[in-house]
Amino acid sequence: MPFTLSAPCELLEVISKSRFLAKAVPVQSPEEAQAFVQAVSDPTATHSCWAWKIGNQYRFSDDGEPGGTAGRPMLTAIEGQDFDRVAVVVIRWFGGIKLGTGGLARAYGGTTAKCLQAGERSELVSRSRCHCHCRFAELALFKARLAEFEALLEAEHFDAEGATLEIALPAAQLQPLDRLLTDITRGRSQLEAMN
Repeated sequence: MPFTLSAPCELLEVISKSRFLAKAVPVQSPEEAQAFVQAVSDPTATHSCWAWKIGNQYRFSDDGEPGGTAGRPMLTAIEGQDFDRVAVVVIRWFGGIKLGTGGLARAYGGTTAKCLQAGERSELVSRSRCHCHCRFAELALFKARLAEFEALLEAEHFDAEGATLEIALPAAQLQPLDRLLTDITRGRSQLEAMN
């Protein structure tokens, strides 16, 4: 089961007199990841290397370090910790001692891994989206029971008779919630999948 960060985190390490500051945040989109990279990259530092992963999308940058010594090891650390929907920037201030390609890869990948391990993680649950209509008489009871099914109410659209609810919930909870809805509405309403 993949994880994401519950909150931003950071970690500072000194390796052979070079300072490596890792900053990691949860992200929902590539645009949000790139905005984070731009916001925290330090122009006074020697390098600001980064990597992010959102589902099957990912990107990384060595920012002037030898090819394959920073961004790729950082992405490998993200995947190795079973993280998704995270962006990490590791800022390096050169301390005068060259680390070599293996040393750089271990420094960037290791700092990323330690930063993510120190962060507060939360499980990513894949959710299916659906909608249903409830009359006013049934609406409060149905909404009060959504939490039992790990269902998130994403939107409500009211009309003269009640409301159409847009819901996201784990796929395994679809049938049980549909049964509850059918019972509460006496068969007048059922869940319908959304694209």
